[in-house]
Amino acid sequence: MRWLASIGLLLIMKLVRCLYSTSSKGTEQEEAERPLSNADEANPTKQKSGLLNFQQNCPKPLNKLQIGPPPKSIISSNSHNSHDGFASRSPLHSAPPPPLAFLFVPFPPGRMMLENGDRAAGHEPARPHREQVKVDPGKAAPLTWRRNISSQGNVPVEFTVSFRDKIHLAPIGFRLWRQIREEAAKGMGTIMNPFTKRPVTSTHAIPLGGIGSGSIGRSYRGEFMRWQLFPRICEDKAVLANQFSVFVSRPNSEKYSTVLCPGSPAELTESPNSGIGSWDWKLGGNNSTYHALYPRAWTVYEGEPDPALRIVCRQISPLIPHNYKESSFPVSIFTYTLYNSGKTAADVTLLFTWTNSVGGMSEFSGHHSNSKIMMKDGVHAVLLHHKTADGLPPVTYAIAAQETEDVRVSECPCFGVSGNLEGISANDMWKEIKQHGSFDHLNSVDVSAPSEPGSSIGAAIAASVTIPSGTVRTVNFSLAWDCPEVNFMRGKTYHRRYTKFYGTHGDAAANIAHDAILEHGQWESQIEAWQRPVLEDKRLPEWYPITLFNELYYLNSGGNNGSPPLCSLVSLEERKFSLDRSRSHMERSMDVTSQPDTAVDILERMTSVLELVHTPVASNSAFGTNLLQEGEENVGQFLYLEGIEYHMWNTYDVHFYSSFALVMLFPKLQLSVQRDFAAAVMMHDPSKMQLLSNGQRVPRKVLGAVPHDIGITDPWFEVNAYNLYDTDRWKDLNPKFVLQVYRDVVATGDKKFAQAVWPSVYVAMAYMDQFDRDGDGMIENDGFPDQTYDTWSVSGVSAYSGGLWVAALQAASALAHEVGDKGSAAYFWFKFQKAKVVYEKLWNGSYFNYDNSSSQQSSSIQADQLAGHWYARACGLHPIVDEPKAKSALGKVYNYNVLKFKDGRRGAMNGMLPDGSVDMSSMQSREIWPGVTYGLAATMIQEDMIDMAFRTASGIYEAAWSEQGLGYSFQTPEGWNDNDEYRSLGYMRPLAIWAMQWALSKRNSSRQEMKPEISEEDLLRQHAGFTKVARLLKLPEGETARSLFQVVYDYTCKRMWM
Repeated sequence: MRWLASIGLLLIMKLVRCLYSTSSKGTEQEEAERPLSNADEANPTKQKSGLLNFQQNCPKPLNKLQIGPPPKSIISSNSHNSHDGFASRSPLHSAPPPPLAFLFVPFPPGRMMLENGDRAAGHEPARPHREQVKVDPGKAAPLTWRRNISSQGNVPVEFTVSFRDKIHLAPIGFRLWRQIREEAAKGMGTIMNPFTKRPVTSTHAIPLGGIGSGSIGRSYRGEFMRWQLFPRICEDKAVLANQFSVFVSRPNSEKYSTVLCPGSPAELTESPNSGIGSWDWKLGGNNSTYHALYPRAWTVYEGEPDPALRIVCRQISPLIPHNYKESSFPVSIFTYTLYNSGKTAADVTLLFTWTNSVGGMSEFSGHHSNSKIMMKDGVHAVLLHHKTADGLPPVTYAIAAQETEDVRVSECPCFGVSGNLEGISANDMWKEIKQHGSFDHLNSVDVSAPSEPGSSIGAAIAASVTIPSGTVRTVNFSLAWDCPEVNFMRGKTYHRRYTKFYGTHGDAAANIAHDAILEHGQWESQIEAWQRPVLEDKRLPEWYPITLFNELYYLNSGGNNGSPPLCSLVSLEERKFSLDRSRSHMERSMDVTSQPDTAVDILERMTSVLELVHTPVASNSAFGTNLLQEGEENVGQFLYLEGIEYHMWNTYDVHFYSSFALVMLFPKLQLSVQRDFAAAVMMHDPSKMQLLSNGQRVPRKVLGAVPHDIGITDPWFEVNAYNLYDTDRWKDLNPKFVLQVYRDVVATGDKKFAQAVWPSVYVAMAYMDQFDRDGDGMIENDGFPDQTYDTWSVSGVSAYSGGLWVAALQAASALAHEVGDKGSAAYFWFKFQKAKVVYEKLWNGSYFNYDNSSSQQSSSIQADQLAGHWYARACGLHPIVDEPKAKSALGKVYNYNVLKFKDGRRGAMNGMLPDGSVDMSSMQSREIWPGVTYGLAATMIQEDMIDMAFRTASGIYEAAWSEQGLGYSFQTPEGWNDNDEYRSLGYMRPLAIWAMQWALSKRNSSRQEMKPEISEEDLLRQHAGFTKVARLLKLPEGETARSLFQVVYDYTCKRMWM
């Protein structure tokens, strides 16, 4: 049905020409006088008093915060008393592929893939971008999250559904169960599977790798766990043979040996003699501490196992703000610093062992092999070639160490971990290193035979060093992996960003490991320069910078593995994309006899964009690369999952909160995401999908609607994987798109971006006009959960969606001004003023009501009621409510939603009733969402309620990150309920803590002064044009009839609970 797309495009073009020929052309819009840019940020005088003093004496933006394209500044805030847990202070298509994409978690983008797939010619180690900051790898940062490595912590408890919720959600649960079975029969997955339980632990720590490269997790105890090397596949369990171990001998016959992981896991009893159960698992861990400050971690072994030897392992991955190259590398470095305080020299061997596995049971699938390789610069490496099963792309690992004047390196290319143990066993390997301190006497082959199915093989590399009394030595190891392809279930293949620099043949692991050993000092210098100003700001409470940086873990482990930088497309003949909803719909719009200039201009530019979207490369997709303007770098596409348990790429209603991290640290990736959604606004997919809420079949995506997500099985080509409700009827997505676009223009000053996406912004605003049912300028919610709170129903004018709409109208006006569209700027300003009056009617004297439906929950105190006000202020726009009301509402939320639930030690409850009890009307009203609490705190900062902001956000630290908390560190969930039960571990929204950083950096920045004027005649012309565009986008009246069962069921539930 590709012909539908062509017809749709032709009809729109015909409409534009018709309108254009019957209307007088206005003069060209004059270009805006200047692009938006960040105001110069002053560095305030250091203050060492408390939060209150900070609030009173900080009239200027805080320290430096990296926001724009060139690194700008980072910010600061206040000090607090210290808390526990802190350190003291398929075959690729022949057509030209689109640019590289970053899949997985967020960041680095790229240009085009290398034509020949070889390592980039002339590849050179990265050069420092600024004066290098000297960093001691053996010394942890002044503020870190820390744990004793022998501790276990509180194990998270998953949420249970109340009887009321079970009754309410039963039909959805049944349809989801049926869908899971149907998709599994096709070899596909669903967006979520609540019927499968995942292993849960509280020991997660900083993961390995860059952005979009795939992720390998670690525990603070030392295990390698949570493998996310392929889209949507997450193997949680640790691979126990992957370990660092230490062997120490002294002249007085003192000898020590142990795996550097405390305890002896129960799984080791299966093969105690020949397997890893024979290793020395002697580490107590009581004197050893793990320190974390993403993307670095330090494990300090104080006198373990040798009382006179202090061992510090510093782990670092290349996540460097504004660096789109090294930040994409699939590698981590482990630098061991060894301090010998004994009276005799110590001969120390450090051993790094690695299993040929990608997690789960993959090590037993067979046909895997290992080989050793000698690199230049003294780098030794062992390669582990993993022939992945189930049609997944192969992976090659490299474990490497650098030989120096002091350090000797030797390798054991292959040993048997379990199964058929012909050749060297794990026990043999261990005895060899324990006896000789190296593998120099080991009789091994350079290339192993392929493993047999049912057997598991591993490799080892050892670094030996003699440490004289009173001296220090360092040893560098690296772990790299090369999995260049990202395959999605619909058959498309993409290449990860790092392949731009290392090629696509899958043979780059050794080179990556080698370069990382040589270059990681420069990486750490840049990371130190980025983080140090925040860490040293005495005005900030200690928990804040630690949590700020550690929440960035999700950029790496946020869902699936790496991202696709380079993508190659397959045939799209089967796609059913079209831009017209129906012929009659379009034809009814053809009776226009006149059209205002602005609407004609917007429709013309729409047509231009649509023509590009229908080129062979993009073929009916949401590839935003078509919106790149001349001279703009193509950084490709970027994907990250809504959550490790919720499989949807770039979930937009959630990205609204988390995007502050992207726009501040990797703004080019944020603009890439925005271009994709701008392209998606112009996309129409009439193929049907079944809703879980009521069983109806609806179009997947209609023209003008911002999609909920960019898809999952075929991202960019089949958007809206979410099918709980019809998100084309959601009220928050389009306003969130407009607000984010304007904020990103403010952050980057990129006027070309603004001009490119302006048509999509105009169309997104026009699409929403249909939800203003009474013509008062304000949209109304439709009595179901038609916004991000998708189990919390809302009707009529609402504080959340209504506020977002009011703010979006102002943002649209400001953006129109920036692109030189003065008529639209004045028109949207007029609509903003009109809608603002209606929104004020929700005010009840102390806060804004949840909605105006007069239902029992309409007076609920919603923590997120000022979301629109928050974003307006964040963008430098006029506040949508006056200051006294904003402060009153925030005070109400603080006193009720924060303090009245566990004395504020959990964050802000989503909904509270005026009597001080929790709103129990829905599953989500009785939840605390850390991302929302961070956004609330950012709103408080904007209103100069600094102390209140940090006290509010500290509840999230107490619940998620403190040692006495709920065990959510490095897996912050979507939320937890009034019973301290989590829902959806490892979630996108908590990245919103960077909204607090944004607010701190923007305090008292100049406000966009804008009061456009327009004559009544021009206003009517603009309105007529806007209305005609809106009519073109209007959804069919009514919905498909529900089944009789659904009608009866819904009526019964309503009678039971009302």
